[in-house]
Amino acid sequence: MADRTAPFAGFEWMIAWRYLRARRAEGGVSVMTWISLIGIALAVFALIATLAVRSGFRAEFVDTILGANAHVTLYSNVYVTEQGQSTRALTEYDALAEKVAAIPGVTRAAPLVKGQVMASLRSTNTGVEVFGITLKDLKGIPRVANPEEGWGDIERFGEGIAIGSGVARELGATVGDTIKLISADGVKTAFGTSPRVSAYEVVYVFTAGRYDIDRTRVYMPFSEAQSYFNKEGRADEIEVMVDEPEEIDRYADALLAAGGENALLWTWRDSAGAFLRALDVEDNVMFVILSILVLIAAMNIISGLIMLVKNKGRDIGILRTIGLTEGSILRVFFICGASVGVVGTIFGVILGCLFAIYIDPIFSFVNYVMGGGVWDPSIRGIYALPAELQLGDVLSAVALSLGLSFVVTIFPARRAARMNPVEALRYE
Repeated sequence: MADRTAPFAGFEWMIAWRYLRARRAEGGVSVMTWISLIGIALAVFALIATLAVRSGFRAEFVDTILGANAHVTLYSNVYVTEQGQSTRALTEYDALAEKVAAIPGVTRAAPLVKGQVMASLRSTNTGVEVFGITLKDLKGIPRVANPEEGWGDIERFGEGIAIGSGVARELGATVGDTIKLISADGVKTAFGTSPRVSAYEVVYVFTAGRYDIDRTRVYMPFSEAQSYFNKEGRADEIEVMVDEPEEIDRYADALLAAGGENALLWTWRDSAGAFLRALDVEDNVMFVILSILVLIAAMNIISGLIMLVKNKGRDIGILRTIGLTEGSILRVFFICGASVGVVGTIFGVILGCLFAIYIDPIFSFVNYVMGGGVWDPSIRGIYALPAELQLGDVLSAVALSLGLSFVVTIFPARRAARMNPVEALRYE
């Protein structure tokens, strides 16, 4: 009859539950159970929290790149003009932008004039990068047209300049202030080149969400930038936005064909690829390290089960003599260990998900307790610690925790199942 008993029968669950509720006087098994459960819960929580922060950081980093920068930049190789000068300038930029914009999947193609200058206001100076662009194209940049924070009126862009909030903070500038832009490559005279100094009203201030962009970016009307940088009738590059920036490589052939034989491309992956690869390596290393932490927590289950088997040797002998098979004994102790892993995993998942969901108030509290300055955007590039809860990450943590919990349970459970009932009862 015992041989025909279904696996994981009700009496096996009942015996396992009684063992899990063992009192301190019966060997302290419940204490080890709680230690194992808390260890599993904390390890799973740490794993899910880390994976969520990893996913959030990468998503925020990529979003700020794609939201405020070109997905791919089209520019020219160096060529020699009729006057014998070497240059990369684009002269037929409007026609080239139209050809690029006609490529399927391209959402915007904008000619740009770029240059680095010194910005000055009330004896305060800072280096900035100027982007000459039309109002229509500026409104097509998501993180600038629809920033996290913005002041002023972007529609007045033709009357002045738009600056990042970091530039405004460095200079102490607000909307309506007039700042000076000083370029070393200015007016050429008989006595050499004199710096070019021009004053512009700040009509718009934006926060794109990336510290390096907000700290250095200044937008100037396209025609004014051509005049300011002595580039009348020329552009430096074509800024291209596409529907699927993650698949940017599949646009390369069409863009090069539209650009002509001297065309060169610089994608967002080229500019940020090294950092993203470093993130991937760090992600893999962190997953391995935290997986070891989960394994260490799971090993506590072995300790608890070994103690349980030792304390319950007499019970095992009696159960075997009344007809329980080795399989039933194995399943009883497997249930004991696996239950700890399952319950600990559930608590860990709950804690990890709550951490990811409420990371902003948690981070604010930590920042308050530490007196501020916990997160330095000048180092990390973004302004806050992000977290993005993904189903795949949660399932990975759950599978790892349950898998390890089940595997480590098998050894002490088999030891209990193979215990000789005669030896177990000999000294009782």
